[in-house]
Amino acid sequence: MNNQLYDKLIFELSHEGRQGYSLPDAAVEFHGFGMPAGLLREKPARLPECDELTVVRHYTNMSNNNFGVDTGFYPLGSCTMKYNPKVDEVLSGVFAEVHPASPDEHVQGVLKMYRELQRALSEIAGMAEFTLNPYAGAHGELTGLMIMRRYHELRGDAGRTRVIVPDSAHGTNPASAAVAGLEVVVVKSREDGTVDVEALKPLLDNTIAGMMMTNPNTLGIFEHNIKEIASLVHAAGGLMYYDGANLNPLLGRCRPGDLGFDIMHINLHKTFSTPHGGGGPGAGPVGVRAGLENLLPSPRVIFDEKAGIYRRARTAETMGNVTGGAGNVGVLVRALAYILTLGREHIKSVGPLATLNANYIKERLKDVYELPLEGVCKHEFVFDGLKDKSTGVTTLNVAKRLLDYGFHAPTIYFPLLFHEAMMIEPTESESLETLDAFIDAMRRIAAEALSDPEMVKTAPHATPVCRPDDTAAALKQEVTLDLIKQA
Repeated sequence: MNNQLYDKLIFELSHEGRQGYSLPDAAVEFHGFGMPAGLLREKPARLPECDELTVVRHYTNMSNNNFGVDTGFYPLGSCTMKYNPKVDEVLSGVFAEVHPASPDEHVQGVLKMYRELQRALSEIAGMAEFTLNPYAGAHGELTGLMIMRRYHELRGDAGRTRVIVPDSAHGTNPASAAVAGLEVVVVKSREDGTVDVEALKPLLDNTIAGMMMTNPNTLGIFEHNIKEIASLVHAAGGLMYYDGANLNPLLGRCRPGDLGFDIMHINLHKTFSTPHGGGGPGAGPVGVRAGLENLLPSPRVIFDEKAGIYRRARTAETMGNVTGGAGNVGVLVRALAYILTLGREHIKSVGPLATLNANYIKERLKDVYELPLEGVCKHEFVFDGLKDKSTGVTTLNVAKRLLDYGFHAPTIYFPLLFHEAMMIEPTESESLETLDAFIDAMRRIAAEALSDPEMVKTAPHATPVCRPDDTAAALKQEVTLDLIKQA
């Protein structure tokens, strides 16, 4: 990239001599402090020269170009992009200065908070114990699968190296299994979207370590044969793993542990009021049934009754360490605040409201969007594109056009079971007025697809960036690389 283009992108607000800060002269002379000469700058970095007000307005205006759950409806299926109460965000700041290496005696409040959250999650999920260590849902999956492997190793059954995954599973399931050193075996779904129990039976032998499932599954359908499936897997010597990505509709109404699952993870950012997206922060606590507690990763937060304090402990049977500490405190405190705010009584409203909202949208749109699976869904459902595809308007076109109406697109082209998949999850926190506005936009787009298909195919038209070449954007990223080099 030439200097003229670089200046246009980076320095268009810059004016020589302007500054927004003033620092006192250093009290000591800088001599590099042992830094290799080759790493020292020969001349000052080329940086914009701006006053503070210009910088504040620039980044504030830039932030207004981003779409988030605070600015509009975000119906990403399988992702649960729901509103997070601001009080939980405020409370997380209380713990911002806590160092993870602080001695247990100095952070009793934090450790008590960890322990209370472990107990709360165990009660909600029907598990005996939880670890808060993993930093994300996929990290939790990997941790759970490593616990599964450790369980079989301690029993002298190291030959169990395969894990069964439904064809409707989240993409992270087979990926996590592979990273854990397990071979993935896929079981097919029936026409109603649930696991084919008859297809499962021949797969169960002495090489099976366990089975990973999401319930309700990725199609938003509750696996009504779950008790039978769990019984079959257990009889074959395997363990049942629950992917907690879809815990939202079950919250306070149904517990994975009561359904026969032995190990599970929870995506706190999906169900318990923590940020989602942008690469973090995150948390993916893992729970286990009674008898597996000592396999959880170290350190575990316990209450030492003899010493009268909370402390971080390690067990001999542990599967090892997955993080350098006991968990991401800023995220975990949000989750506990959310649970305590709702309480035992009101947490039971989350699942039914999420289910009601999803079914409301589905029933209002199924006459213009193709619904491959009839019947009551849970928190999410899947359309297979427009019902009338005669003008060639695709799911991608519908998603782009939604931006013009002020809505983020739902998840598209996932799950892979349907060619034009459009996965919608409204969550429990959206109002009837918001749902009606979204439904109206979707119906308008369906009508536009027939009356003016070219307008839909070239959308969006009212966003700061309209219709970039997606392929070129993925393959040609010289701008970013050149900017780094120039700086």
